[in-house]
Amino acid sequence: MTTQRINFEEWLPDQPSTSGGLVTANNTVPLLQGYGVFPSSSDYSNNASENLNNVYAGKFSTIIQLFAGGATKLFKYNSGTQNLDDVSKTGGYGSNDKWRFTQFGDVLLATNNVEKIQSWTVNTSSTFDDVSADAPYAKFISVVRDFVVVGDVGGVSNKVQWSDINDETNWTSGTTSQSDYQIIADGGDITGVTGGEFGLILLERSIVRMSYVGSPLFFQFDTISRGLGCTVAGSVSQYGAVTYFLSDDGFYSCDGTQIKGIGAEKVDKYFFSQLDFDNINTISSAVDPVKNLIVWNYPVNSGGRKLIMYNFQNGKWSTGDTTADYVSSVTTAGVTLEDLDGFGLLDDLTTSLDSRLWTGGKLLFAGVEDAKIVTFTGANTQAEFVTGDLEFGYNSMVTLARPIIENGSAQAAIASRKELDDTITYGSLTSSTSEGRIGLRSNGRWHRIKVRPSGSWLHAIGIDLDVSAAGLR
Repeated sequence: MTTQRINFEEWLPDQPSTSGGLVTANNTVPLLQGYGVFPSSSDYSNNASENLNNVYAGKFSTIIQLFAGGATKLFKYNSGTQNLDDVSKTGGYGSNDKWRFTQFGDVLLATNNVEKIQSWTVNTSSTFDDVSADAPYAKFISVVRDFVVVGDVGGVSNKVQWSDINDETNWTSGTTSQSDYQIIADGGDITGVTGGEFGLILLERSIVRMSYVGSPLFFQFDTISRGLGCTVAGSVSQYGAVTYFLSDDGFYSCDGTQIKGIGAEKVDKYFFSQLDFDNINTISSAVDPVKNLIVWNYPVNSGGRKLIMYNFQNGKWSTGDTTADYVSSVTTAGVTLEDLDGFGLLDDLTTSLDSRLWTGGKLLFAGVEDAKIVTFTGANTQAEFVTGDLEFGYNSMVTLARPIIENGSAQAAIASRKELDDTITYGSLTSSTSEGRIGLRSNGRWHRIKVRPSGSWLHAIGIDLDVSAAGLR
C-alpha cells in the first residue's frame, strides 16, 4: 500500500480529464496553491420600489454615497434605514436598459441609453438631473484623461462622443470647446467603453484605442484589433489599465496594446456549453479587488445563474453559485453602531463584524438581486472539488482518504471505473473522522474524488489517498 498526495491543481474543464487538473472547482476562489473560500451574498438594502439593474458608489473626499438604478428610477441608499430612496429627476425615466455610471471629480454621472446623461454632485444634490441641455443620451460612459466619453450615442451605435476638457456640462463642438465626436466605421456596434490615461472602444468586431493628441483633432483613434471584438456589452470590466471582456470564442484581456486570450484551452468551451444564449445580454461583470477576481454573472441553459471567476494574479479560474441578477464593484458607505440596528439582531447578522462591509471607503464586490442591493460577504458557500481521473496502475484499490483542509474538515466520495467511457457513479459522501480519515474502498483503473470542505475552513490544498494494487478478474 502506498500513499498518494493529490494536490488540488488548476481547474481545467476544457482539458482531458486525465490531464491532472480539477474537473470541478465550485464556490471557491483559485489561489496560487489550492483554493480559498467564496462567501455567499447577503442583503445590504431593503427592497426598492422596482427591480434593480446596477449599483454604484460615488466618493469624494470623505463622503461616500451608494446608488442603484432600475427601469424607471434612480435610488440612493440610506445607511440609517437601509432603504433605497427615490432620487430620480422629476418625472422619472423610461427605459429597460441597464444604468451605467462613472464619476468625474465630485460629480456622479449615469446613463441608460434613453435619457440625457444624469448628474449628481456628491454631498450636494438631492435628486439627479440632466447634466446639461446639450448633453447626449448614450449607452456607455467612462472618463478618459480629463474628458467624459460616451459610446453608442443618440441611437448611432458606432458613435463616440466626448465632453469639453474638464467640463462634463459642455457637449457642443466648436472653436471654443474640445468637445467632439467620432464615427467608427469598421467594427460594428460599440459594446463598451473603458477609460484612464487612454480609452478603449470595444466593438463587436474590433477594438480601438482612443489617445489624446490635443488640438485640432483632440483624440486619435487606432484600431488595435480587427476581426476580434467584444460581443456582449455586460461582459466588460476594467481593473487598473487592463480591460476584460467576452468575445465570440472566449474571454480576453486588453492592456491597450496587446490582446490576450485568458480562457483559451481552459474554460472557454465549458462556458459556452453552459451559457443560455437566449439571455446572453443579461451577462454582467465586475471586479472583486479583495480576492483579485474578475467575475462574470451569466444565465445557465439549465436554468438560473452562475458565476465564473478569473484570478488576474495567477491566471486561474473557478465557478460559483448565485441568486444575484447582476454583479458590480462598489465602495462601502460605512455603518455606525446606530445604523447597525437596522440590520437586525447581532446574532442574526450573516456578515462578520470584522468584515470591511461595515467600514466606509473600502472596495467591495456586490450586486443586485431583484429589488435589493447585495454584498458577497455572507457565510461560506458550499465548495466542491472534483479531481480529474487518477490512475495508479491498471487496476488499483483506494481504501482511505485524508483531506488536507486548513482550519476545517471535509466529506469525500469516490467514483471508480475500468474504462474512461464507463458511467461515472459516486458512492455516498462520507465525513472525515476526528482523525481526518475517510474510508472509501473502491477499485478500478480510473478514480475521481469528490471533496466538500466543511467547518470554518480557510484553504483547501488537496487530499492524501491510500492506494494498493488490485487483482484482475
